[in-house]
Amino acid sequence: MGALDRIRRRLAGGRPTAPPRAAVPPPVPSAAEEARLWTGLREDPNDEVSFHALADIVRRRAEVGHDGGDPRKAAEDAVWSLAGELAHSPRAWYPLIELGRLSVHDDREQALKRLATASDRDPTGCALATSVRMLREEGLPSEALGLGVGHWRTGEHVVEVGRQLVRAAAEAGRPSEARRLLESMSAHPDAAAVAGSRDELLAVVEEAERIRAANPPSGSIPVVDVRERKLFKR
Repeated sequence: MGALDRIRRRLAGGRPTAPPRAAVPPPVPSAAEEARLWTGLREDPNDEVSFHALADIVRRRAEVGHDGGDPRKAAEDAVWSLAGELAHSPRAWYPLIELGRLSVHDDREQALKRLATASDRDPTGCALATSVRMLREEGLPSEALGLGVGHWRTGEHVVEVGRQLVRAAAEAGRPSEARRLLESMSAHPDAAAVAGSRDELLAVVEEAERIRAANPPSGSIPVVDVRERKLFKR
């Protein structure tokens, strides 16, 4: 027995350690909890927390109950059905974003149309900011930039829209546009919120400019990975 093994046995009191227990999946919430989530989402289809809680229920049920095939595909189909049902409400924009996320790599044109509709349904800009963020997270910063610029109302939308657009432009390898968008944010009436984001976004822009200077384009625009690690808190 080596010295390291002797130390381990001494620390364990000379007794063999028990093997780790297999992870037990949490129980599926009750039917009453599921009904409560449905009721809440019919009243507010844009409640992200409730949507994901209900999506988790239908996803797990589909994975357990699927008969052959890919359980992951069955789970995605269940979430698609959930989002599709909630998206019928003219007030619903978050379910449309989920539909866009599920389809963006298979049918990008339709996904972008769904995101555009979601953005049009929400005058605050939260839907647009969430759509731009989602496209960035899916590795589509140019599409995020195109969607955002086409729908952004600087003086009316939340500051988060501008913040997401600056990052999308930087990630798409377009630092000059990122800087222009950052300057456009100064027109927003919430000067405190803009000031709170400026240093962070300026660092993103300057990093994108350094990368562009070190890697000048040669017929194509490189994608720059300057994504933040953490975005909206759920």
